[in-house]
Amino acid sequence: MKGYTAILASAALLAARCVVATPAQNLVPRASGTSSGSLPTVTVKGNALFAGNNRFYIRGIDYQPGGSSDPTDPIANADACKRDVAEFKKLGLNTIRVYTVDNTANHDACMGYLADAGIYLALDVNTPKYSINRANPATSYNDVYLQNVFATIDVFAAYSNTLLFFSGNEVINDNTTTKCAPYVKATTRDMKQYIGSRGYRSIPVGYSAADVDSNRYEMAEYMNCGTADERSDFYAFNDYSWCDHSTYEQSGWNQKVALYGNYSIPLFLSEYGCITNARSFEEVASLYGSSMTPVYSGGLVYEYSQEGNGYGLVNINGNSVSERPDFTALQSAFANTKAPSGDGGYSSSNKPSNCPPHSSTWDVTSDALPAIPGKANTYMSKGAGK
Repeated sequence: MKGYTAILASAALLAARCVVATPAQNLVPRASGTSSGSLPTVTVKGNALFAGNNRFYIRGIDYQPGGSSDPTDPIANADACKRDVAEFKKLGLNTIRVYTVDNTANHDACMGYLADAGIYLALDVNTPKYSINRANPATSYNDVYLQNVFATIDVFAAYSNTLLFFSGNEVINDNTTTKCAPYVKATTRDMKQYIGSRGYRSIPVGYSAADVDSNRYEMAEYMNCGTADERSDFYAFNDYSWCDHSTYEQSGWNQKVALYGNYSIPLFLSEYGCITNARSFEEVASLYGSSMTPVYSGGLVYEYSQEGNGYGLVNINGNSVSERPDFTALQSAFANTKAPSGDGGYSSSNKPSNCPPHSSTWDVTSDALPAIPGKANTYMSKGAGK
């Protein structure tokens, strides 16, 4: 999220107070207390996502009204959520991404509205107060941080329309911050272990990377190398390289498809939608076309509401929403681009990548990950508490 990562990086993580964990009961997946039913569980098979036996392509948007200036929980506000779900349905979405939530709030109503509309949630587990600080990753990777991450998992594991968890967003944003990679990967490992230890269904965990040419692919390899418990379940990156009017070749998307052609876990765009020129979302046809579906599983358009940066699809004024031209353009692009039939040419291979070697643009000297902080390890059996 543009601007939001800076807030996460500067958060005062160690000032937060740790609450003593108490045992939690294993949760039975539900849509919500207000939903009429649950959605099919989405699972990882090879380099693709599947809802049951059907290939699942993310057709979504990024949803954080208030943006980085007011990073409040948008799915704890039932009335605003109900208002916005009506707009999501107009677009024909099946996924929204939310960057920050309050894990002490009640989300039943909104998650129910989303489920009834056939919409899944892709959720970032970090918040402005709890995140890996790229300036000091070793210190910020602590039991207080992981308690908040695990408590968020406790809340959202119960919803059948929780699609996946992001363990981080753009923590690495240049060649000097690659030293953060082991801590991002350790968090991913810990989240997967916590989900398994607490008896939850297998919810995919992965990372949302910045589109940094010099190390984006190295990060992809790194998150997919090593043992099964360390590897990500998916990899996503934020990509603004297609600026209308463009083409599959002119944008360089063809080169990225070739580069990731043998990548063995699901790959998708966690943000896209360049605003250098007027947006007509021509890239939608390519993203869900036969050239890309063997490698990509869709993506999320940045972003739903106008926050002063020009990316918004709608303007929000109090309780009312007005659709901007970009909304109509995206609505048309989605309507004219159906999801491919069949399996989209996916690969069933799940072979790990090779860990990238140390270089001038990849400052990771060991494949070993940091050990989970001792107190955080107790949450695996006792639960994270509130």
